[in-house]
Amino acid sequence: MASAAQTHDMPQAAATEAPQEAAQGENPWFIAAAVMLATFMEVLDTSIASVALPYIAGSLSASNDEATWVLTSYLVSNAIVLPASNWCSIKFGRKRFLMSCVAIFTVSSFFCGAAPTLALMLLARVVQGAGGGALQPLSQAILLESFPPAKRGAAMAVFAFGVVVAPVLGPTLGGWLTDTYSWRYAFYINIPIGMLALFMINRFVHDPSYITDQKAKPFDKLGFGALVVWTGCLQVFLDKGQEDDWFGATWLRWTFIFLTIGLVYWLYRSWFKKDPLVNLKVFKDRNFAVGTLLIFLFGVAIYSTVTVLPLFYQELLGYTAFTAGLVVAPRGIGAICGMPVIGFLSNKVDPRYLLTFGFFVFGLTTLYFGNVTLEVSPTTLLLPILVTGFALSFVFVPISTASYGTLSNEQIGNASGIFNLMRNVGGSIGISVAQTLLTRRSAAHQNDIINSVPITGQQFQQSIRLAQGALTPYFGPSNTGGMHNGGAAPSLLYQQLGQQALNWAFVDVFRWLSLLCFVCVAAVWLLKKVKPGSAPAGAH
Repeated sequence: MASAAQTHDMPQAAATEAPQEAAQGENPWFIAAAVMLATFMEVLDTSIASVALPYIAGSLSASNDEATWVLTSYLVSNAIVLPASNWCSIKFGRKRFLMSCVAIFTVSSFFCGAAPTLALMLLARVVQGAGGGALQPLSQAILLESFPPAKRGAAMAVFAFGVVVAPVLGPTLGGWLTDTYSWRYAFYINIPIGMLALFMINRFVHDPSYITDQKAKPFDKLGFGALVVWTGCLQVFLDKGQEDDWFGATWLRWTFIFLTIGLVYWLYRSWFKKDPLVNLKVFKDRNFAVGTLLIFLFGVAIYSTVTVLPLFYQELLGYTAFTAGLVVAPRGIGAICGMPVIGFLSNKVDPRYLLTFGFFVFGLTTLYFGNVTLEVSPTTLLLPILVTGFALSFVFVPISTASYGTLSNEQIGNASGIFNLMRNVGGSIGISVAQTLLTRRSAAHQNDIINSVPITGQQFQQSIRLAQGALTPYFGPSNTGGMHNGGAAPSLLYQQLGQQALNWAFVDVFRWLSLLCFVCVAAVWLLKKVKPGSAPAGAH
């Protein structure tokens, strides 16, 4: 019993001594600025490319479906590195590993911006995601260790504020750079930020002795290899599925088989091996298991919404990238407004109530998005987007409190890797599924419209005559045409048909995402009650 108590007290003792040792005489706020630059850059990059997708597609001769690979490839490679970040910090030193990650991220950002083809762009994004995977957890750990316990709240508030501001700034900054210069500058912007972050980390960040004195356990090569195989196959399957008809393509069926084999082997090894890269036995804790399911479903919902909404404004309403970024920016403003509220309530209210509120409000606002039409103005969705951001803040913090609140300190590092892995995998799946639904539901609605409005019907013939009357002054009577001899009038009606069908497809996606949020509301109550404020300090 005594040794068990000693073991439990060790992390607390280390945490008490950590600020003085980790800071090593440096001003902790300089350390905070150094690691926040790296985190801000990484979080910014998850959203800055979203509004530039149509421009990337046009520039690289790709479809909009293919352009979304720019997002999903980043998320998956980002997720692969998360479980290995703790081992790499011990093996190579945390400061050295952090600087290496920033350098890889910065250099690959240049190659993303300079990529002449989609294939090279995706390769650069995979490398960039691998470099960015460890930045958030490493930055947060350094931040927590560099401040005395009394000031950790303020430090984490600054950290959370930076993480929230980056997604707000991302679409707007990305849109302005795309419209004013080129979409390539949405990636080039990382280069000066990365160089400054490298300088500040090298100057102010130091490794404490309890990091440098640790010896890394043997690296689980087979476990990591299986992780790379199943996540890589998942990425390929999601990216190429819609284009090659999913299981209709032989090579995609084989990809799915390898995905399944890799996943099963990784699950087996992670459960039964003595020192696996990822220890899945943490799922024996019910709260963590339910919390991981919730963050996976939430990843599906939030990444899909973040991707689909700017596409709606650009593809259907003809907004520029900058304007689309401005329209969706209130989401971040709502999140900023919600952070102080959730910070006050998180130590006083059962996290299940906060999560219920967050998911329910997010579901309601997404359901409201399901009423969009081609006549919406830039301000029509202003309030729902703002409320969506406010609701998001009621999910991120309480879900960590509920998921980590029943775990011991020794389990947090391993659990955090799994938690963030599932969030990213959920995001990648959500983006791909949303794009597939948009394509297929648009085709289905187009067929429904054609079947319900016959070309011989009075309604269609009247529309043709109206279009001919409107276009004749511009094209002349011989070029406006009729239904059977082509011309401008039938082309205009077909374009309107496609727009209406795509609009209904967006409506379908938003309503299904709303349903997913309401499912999460029910799943929240599978969590056991956690005392407010009981989450370990390192929970993220």
